[in-house]
Amino acid sequence: MRFSVFLNCRSTAPEHDRFVMQASVRHAELAESLGFDAIFLPDHHFTGYAPMASDPFVFAAYLAAKLPRMHFGFSVVTVPLHHPIRFTERVNLLDQLTDGKVLVGVGSGTTPEEMIGFGVNYQETSKVSEENLKIAENLWAKTIDDPTVQFDTGHYKGVVLERIAPTAYSKGHARLMPVAMKEASARRAAENAWPAFIPAFTPPKIGGLEPFKHVQKYFKVYYDLLTSQGHSDAAIAAALDWTTHTYQCVHVAETDEKAYDEMLTILRAYQAAVDRELEHNLRAERMSSADKTDNTPNALTEDWIGTWCCYGSPKTVAEKLRPYFDLGIGNVLLGSLTGPLTPEREATSNRSLELFGKQVIPLLKNARAAA
Repeated sequence: MRFSVFLNCRSTAPEHDRFVMQASVRHAELAESLGFDAIFLPDHHFTGYAPMASDPFVFAAYLAAKLPRMHFGFSVVTVPLHHPIRFTERVNLLDQLTDGKVLVGVGSGTTPEEMIGFGVNYQETSKVSEENLKIAENLWAKTIDDPTVQFDTGHYKGVVLERIAPTAYSKGHARLMPVAMKEASARRAAENAWPAFIPAFTPPKIGGLEPFKHVQKYFKVYYDLLTSQGHSDAAIAAALDWTTHTYQCVHVAETDEKAYDEMLTILRAYQAAVDRELEHNLRAERMSSADKTDNTPNALTEDWIGTWCCYGSPKTVAEKLRPYFDLGIGNVLLGSLTGPLTPEREATSNRSLELFGKQVIPLLKNARAAA
């Protein structure tokens, strides 16, 4: 049973960037002191969503020097934005610096603004992601004596004569974590005995399923594939140990009512930031001829809250999370800094994290021990 912290805060102006990054470091240090298992970082550009997310590998390396016990994950690396050689090098380097405590979530991305910024065809993001991951696997496997690895995908090209340096600390390479929303992604994770992100992206009323039912559905597909591959019991257990369900906003207070009121304040600021970004999202759509966007539905609706949020007193939050651990989810990822970060918001988030670490985690672990 693992608990991780997602540094998913926002900066709303250039003069706020430094404070947001420094507050994120303090929050990560607090998480480590409270016994959390990992820090996860997003991979985003241009919008102010986690300014350190412009290079999450660099920021993770900085945190790793301060927090040697912690694991570090990415939720998720937007694979089409990374040259395959640089991707494999950075993963290996961080894998070495953390003694193998790296979890690399991978995805194709959803934001036209980021794609046009990096010159990637938004219409081909899934294709580019698949190409890049295939090239990365070839690069990770290459020894000096192997034939040259040469590629030209139209988006990226290169020729590697010798090998990727440094070599990985982990066998083969650090663990990747696909989002198990499509069977192909779930199969990739299962075949390699990698953990996976188990989503509940669909609002409760769509399809008539509550968020937990969606998690059950996606988890069962992944679990059945994982256990059918002939892996050892130890490999299966290691994969499930880090199989992750994510909440964009987790907030704990002394009472359910206080937690709900504080969460609404957080979500109002979050929605205001998203609304400010809408104009640029729409411009990017037009420039990339995209027919979809990453615009967030209104975060103040009960559907959005029911899908993405977990809030309440320590006892209530523990009761909400226990079914996920009983299902077999190994790690819950808490969005504990959601939205624009201010000094007041930092203080509220730290109080919430302390309540989670000191009261929610013991309640869940005691319940698991009793069971």
